[in-house]
Amino acid sequence: MKRKFITNLVLIILLNLLIKPLWIFGIDRHVQNLFEAEYGLYNILFNLSFILSILFDLGLTNYNNRHISQNHHLLQKYFSSIVILKLILALLYGLVAYGIALILNISGQNLNLLFFLVFSQMLVSFTLYLRSNIAGMQMHTANSVISVLDRALMIGFCAILIWGRISGITFSIAWFIYAQTAAYLVTAVICFLIVAKKSKFPKLRYDHKFFLVVIRQSWPYALLALLMVAYTRVDVIMLGHMLRPEENGTMAVSIYAKGFRLFDATYQFALLFAVLLLPMFSKMIKEKQDLHGLTLLSSLLLFVPTIALAIGSQVYRVEIMDLLYDKNVNEAAPFFGILMFAFLGMAGTIIYGTLLTANGNLKILNITSAIALGINIILNFILIPKYQAFGAAISCMATQLFAGFSQYVVTAVKFKFALNFSLIFRLVLYISGVVLLALGSHQLTITWWISFVGMLTAAIVFAMLLNLINLKAMVRLIFSSEP
Repeated sequence: MKRKFITNLVLIILLNLLIKPLWIFGIDRHVQNLFEAEYGLYNILFNLSFILSILFDLGLTNYNNRHISQNHHLLQKYFSSIVILKLILALLYGLVAYGIALILNISGQNLNLLFFLVFSQMLVSFTLYLRSNIAGMQMHTANSVISVLDRALMIGFCAILIWGRISGITFSIAWFIYAQTAAYLVTAVICFLIVAKKSKFPKLRYDHKFFLVVIRQSWPYALLALLMVAYTRVDVIMLGHMLRPEENGTMAVSIYAKGFRLFDATYQFALLFAVLLLPMFSKMIKEKQDLHGLTLLSSLLLFVPTIALAIGSQVYRVEIMDLLYDKNVNEAAPFFGILMFAFLGMAGTIIYGTLLTANGNLKILNITSAIALGINIILNFILIPKYQAFGAAISCMATQLFAGFSQYVVTAVKFKFALNFSLIFRLVLYISGVVLLALGSHQLTITWWISFVGMLTAAIVFAMLLNLINLKAMVRLIFSSEP
């Protein structure tokens, strides 16, 4: 299983490295630079639609991924009925989203934009559900390609709209949203055709008894997803609505989004671990295989580069922000560094939360996530009025570190993972070395990005010297006959 994990991880990371940076730093960043204030409003509407989108999924994706991974024959039975259930949930999601929009006094053109964002989230959620079937059937290559398809289409659509000079179209935030919706729609259709062919279902089935059984079993997954999304995304909504009119909450959100973009981009790449690990962990648990090796391997592969990136981003925070943005660089830089440290906690939830999800430990995950949400909301209420976006970043860091560490502790207890003091010592040595590398490289008189890349490269080499990353063993694993 470790060989399968490594080979598919390499493939999915390569594909995402080719596509997603073009979207994040080429298109999305360019749009924010074009429409600074409007982007803040877009970010508020996007996060509102994103948090509420759990009503459309209701935990079905993670529930389905786990069960199809362990029982491939259930695909035909589940798929034809869950599609109908998804359509019912779409109505619920739409009604709730519009109800909350009215409470928040969202109207006119903004309500129109929210409609397309809600529809886009429906398409995203439906695609993720379809991909859970593809991953559950261990079709990892197809899943890897599909993981970048929507972004590849968005790049093409937006590039045409921005630079194609199409007669009668003036590019705006609205057209930016329309292009995303079109890309999600095409991707969802392609995924549907793949799964429909594999499931061989004769027709869609309305089965209310099946719906009740599935919802009863999947609601803990839905609650977990809602809590995790809320404690990660609610900062933006609170930041936009808690500041006084003269403090311009929309602009504060736009500036916050500049620091959050790299945090979110790193999360999107790290999430690839969870996409691969959930079906693998589920299958290994059913077959009662040892989980320690894959857990340790995936943890080191995620944490070691993340530590170097977080430390480097803190030291080079001003240079990185200045490279990416035209305005408000000095305002965005401080909380950008804080957010990158917050990602260390999120990395913990990606590995250990995924393992606990595969094992069905939803109750404890929901408890830790509920506590994390409480911490986030309380800290935001305290810190945002005084420190604005920087306060939201501090809240985010505290929340993510708590969530990641608490889930690690639960995992260690549940699976009896003993403390490896040799590994802890090497990690402490590695962190100390990376701090010195970052501070030292920052003092060099060469171009900053050369010293930054050099620092990251030296950090990986240092990790290899400490045997935190063993490239030779990974290469042998890829070309071995181990499954």
